[in-house]
Amino acid sequence: MHQQLAWYVGGPVVGLCVVALRWLLNERLGITGAWSDVVERLSRRSLAFDTRGWLLVGLLIGAVAFTLVAGGPDFHGYGWLTRTFHGAGQIVAVAILLVAGVLIGYGAKTAGGCTSGNGLSGTSMFSQSALVATATFFSTAIAVSFVVEALT
Repeated sequence: MHQQLAWYVGGPVVGLCVVALRWLLNERLGITGAWSDVVERLSRRSLAFDTRGWLLVGLLIGAVAFTLVAGGPDFHGYGWLTRTFHGAGQIVAVAILLVAGVLIGYGAKTAGGCTSGNGLSGTSMFSQSALVATATFFSTAIAVSFVVEALT
């Protein structure tokens, strides 16, 4: 139960979800839009979510259900951040994570969607802006991984 789903199962399932959402509901798959919809609706004190809002609710319910079936959370830290920063240094790790989260959120809104929205839905529709955004996401991730590897 604690093993990761095989790529050859997960990939086609996610691809089918992209196609099904586009074909049946004329919607894009992406969590940034889902998060924005939920925040917008809750700020108006409404629970009338659209498809994107229910996507986020379903992801949260699925995560909780998996945690319960698996016998509890299986969390082992934040990788190199947890190994690098000990004791009081963990405040630095939390600050890094908060700043990174804000930057990721800002970048996702600026790019018109998150990596899943641009990478899965946008590129499948041959959107030029999604192709550029996805290339930027991947090239930045590769560059940062090399920098982190060189520094650790």
